[in-house]
Amino acid sequence: MPRRLLVTSALPYANGQIHIGHLVEYLMTDIWVRFQRLRGHECLYVCADDTHGTAIMIRARQEGRSEEALIEDMQRQHERDFDDFGIVFDNYGSTNSEENRQLCHVLWKAIRAAGLVKEKEIEQLYDPQAGTFLADRFVKGSCPKCKSPDQYGDNCDKCGSTYSPAELIDPRSTLSGAVPETRKALHLFIELEKLHGMLDEWTQTSGALQPEVANYLKGHFLGDALRDWDISRPAPYFGFEIADSPGNYWYVWFDAPIGYMASTQQWCDANDGKLNDWWPKADAPANDGREVHHFIGKDITYFHTLFWPGMLHAAGYRLPTKVHIHGFLTVDGEKMSKSKGTFVSARTYLDHLDPAYLRYFYASKLSSKVDDLDLSLEEFIAKVNTDLVNKVVNLASRSAKFAEKTGLSKTYPDDGGLFAAGAALSEEIAAAYEACDYGRAMRLVMQLADRANPYVEEAKPWELRKDAAEAQRLQDVCTVALNLFRQIVVYLAPVLPKLAEQTGELLGDPITGWDQAQEPLVGTPVNKFQHMLQRVEPAKVNAMIEDSKPAEQEATDAPIGAALTQFSDGPEPLAAEPLADECTYEDFTKVDLRVARVVAAEQVPEARKLLKLTLSLGGDQTRQVFAGIKAAYEPETLVGRLVVMAANLAPRQMKFGLSEGMVVASGPGGEEVFLLSPDEGAKPGQRVH
Repeated sequence: MPRRLLVTSALPYANGQIHIGHLVEYLMTDIWVRFQRLRGHECLYVCADDTHGTAIMIRARQEGRSEEALIEDMQRQHERDFDDFGIVFDNYGSTNSEENRQLCHVLWKAIRAAGLVKEKEIEQLYDPQAGTFLADRFVKGSCPKCKSPDQYGDNCDKCGSTYSPAELIDPRSTLSGAVPETRKALHLFIELEKLHGMLDEWTQTSGALQPEVANYLKGHFLGDALRDWDISRPAPYFGFEIADSPGNYWYVWFDAPIGYMASTQQWCDANDGKLNDWWPKADAPANDGREVHHFIGKDITYFHTLFWPGMLHAAGYRLPTKVHIHGFLTVDGEKMSKSKGTFVSARTYLDHLDPAYLRYFYASKLSSKVDDLDLSLEEFIAKVNTDLVNKVVNLASRSAKFAEKTGLSKTYPDDGGLFAAGAALSEEIAAAYEACDYGRAMRLVMQLADRANPYVEEAKPWELRKDAAEAQRLQDVCTVALNLFRQIVVYLAPVLPKLAEQTGELLGDPITGWDQAQEPLVGTPVNKFQHMLQRVEPAKVNAMIEDSKPAEQEATDAPIGAALTQFSDGPEPLAAEPLADECTYEDFTKVDLRVARVVAAEQVPEARKLLKLTLSLGGDQTRQVFAGIKAAYEPETLVGRLVVMAANLAPRQMKFGLSEGMVVASGPGGEEVFLLSPDEGAKPGQRVH
């Protein structure tokens, strides 16, 4: 059957900005949706702002405006941030919508009819200063099970236990810091234990959950009787009032997941669709091609794997096909921190850096497991520059301009099997995307780039263009290079949609399907090459971190990646020799820098500045170079040392012999000359990028 996929991400709360931790999930989901569409599947991606609860009510009160005005303003900001990161929803709604209100009543009626609701008076924490009952997330104290401090009022992030806020040791209100009072109020509960058998079977045998998640639920929840789920809150509370229980409101975690269905309903109303086309009933044929996929963070696992399936089951809906659960984001190995500037909002990131960088970096780190993802800023810079700029875009930048006049060859040239090898990897890469193992997909794609670049380096189109007799060979080389580039971009299109769009414009053939990686383009024009991705500049990363720190923080605090900026060097060298005129990336790549080993070094008696060096490029490849370093180095100290040489300079006949290159050094001259050396592990012949 054709696949019809309904996909959701967790609803962002309307009380705060989108930040780079949130973006792990939304980028993860957007990549999966784009991949499914490239494969030709019907896919609907819906989301909404989560708008109810005490926090919204308190903030609106503090800001002197209505809750509706607050959530409308936040939704505009959220949608703008998502759009600028290339995250495209088919419908983005709000849990405060009329569609959501109606669906809450529908599901509540079904849950009531199933005999799953009971009422009882409970003691609840009340903030006497804020004048409100406290939701679970607005109470902190020590866990009643493991005694870990600073835990929220619903569950412990140390031992995983769940409990009621009243069970916390030494609780405090996060709204005012006051010690909460205990007051009695009538609450409504869903008796989840009555669904225990169904939930146990679904979580353990359906394949809807990652194995580690199924094991976690078995060990922490399903091994004992399930607790009743408190789904109501007394006034004052911003939310939907429960029709058959006046004065009580549905708890935010009741109406939030129903928001998935409400957002779908909004899309259906605008597109002549039906809700059950996307949310199948439990009695529908199991193999009808309809699937429901939720993407969430591990902190809300039990809401989506116990409460939400229980609600769907009671209302007669099929349970989710898959709940894709991811870990948290850390930055340089630590939790995101406002004081350190690593709690970066989406907007602050966009003020400094290209969203494509983060899309690719997250993809390179995400797996099908619930592992945390670490954003090491130095690795972020290196990976984007190495993989995307040096390996991928480099293929196009070094070949496209030579094919602008001729276009692609009419038949695909012999490339030694490179394109065929890339086509053969299609299903393996697709399987990795399907499993959300994006890191594996990226590694497979970069293997193709690692094979393609040596082809271009060996063919040297920049040399072929100088010889009119090599015109056909030049066209063939560019045809191969651009087709290998395009094939790689097809595989990267879910991650880098803008690069895919630019590639389609360059080659006059939009990337719209996965199978475009199976057949090369031939005989088509090549448009003028436009820059696709710039290198990540460390200074911009550090500026982003600085802008993310609290305004009152001292400017002397070291930024993340402090190694990039912690030294205070004087301005004299730059003043003595100002920066040269700007050159293009293509200009720079014309210089072939290679690692070389000094195998011999000799004095040149007749020369005042020169030493004669014999450099090995590996194997039997050697070059003779005359270097002006006589005042700074004794010849015997250089033998065996690794240096960097410009290896493709035209040989220069000097008075003392032929010089076949140049070693790279810094300094003003004389005794102040400093040869550049690669780090340990570099080998002669390796190119310096």
